[in-house]
Amino acid sequence: MATQYPGTLLGSDDPAPVIVFNPDRPSPFLLIGDHAGIAIPAALGTLGLKPHHLARHIASDIGVRGLGEALALRLDCGFIHQAYSRLVIDCNRDPASPEAIPDVSDGTVIPGNHHLDPAQVQARIAEIHEPYQAAIADEIARRTADGHITVLVALHSFTSTLQGVARPWHAGVLHNGGDESFACAVLNELRKEPELTIGDNLPYHMDMTDHSVPRHAFAAGLPYVELEIRQDLLADAAGQRHWSEILATALIGALAG
Repeated sequence: MATQYPGTLLGSDDPAPVIVFNPDRPSPFLLIGDHAGIAIPAALGTLGLKPHHLARHIASDIGVRGLGEALALRLDCGFIHQAYSRLVIDCNRDPASPEAIPDVSDGTVIPGNHHLDPAQVQARIAEIHEPYQAAIADEIARRTADGHITVLVALHSFTSTLQGVARPWHAGVLHNGGDESFACAVLNELRKEPELTIGDNLPYHMDMTDHSVPRHAFAAGLPYVELEIRQDLLADAAGQRHWSEILATALIGALAG
């Protein structure tokens, strides 16, 4: 899908920054995927990276787009996700944070992110980060005006090893702030599956670096959960469908409980 209004960064042949899958559904769940995208604006080339770097977890949350689409169909809910790589700008970081446009990611230098002037930074914020966050806010506002509750579900994925250390969790449930009751209920539901190892704020913990869930759920008091699924479990469509079934059961059970 081409952008209607090219800016200083995105051209008419670049994809729009926001993708909305299965929109306008009455389900209480709203899925978001901050790092689901892999696109890079044509004006930025490859950010100076080789293809194998752009296929790694540093560029996107591997498997999340397919997982989100499968889960959205299973729950009959919407899935809002970012089209662009987190290396262009990380939509789960405050745009003022140095982490929003990383110089280095997991040991890999990102040449295209070095020595940016303020106008180049602002273009990435204005044309990618802000439209994505606005789409989430607008959908929550629309649902509220229509009398629908919103349960915000942020989908992420993580590597099976990091810096040579194996990570044993199949999935993690992240929460810290706002109304944590739904996230804790999802954790309890997932831990009913004896074959699964589920982390509580592991392998990451929600902290001040997180942006999307705190921005949209905390002040509004929305029930939320941020989910991390191990990437090797989402490596193909079958794995993504399987995990959509696991997550749908947990999310529905948590809401009913």
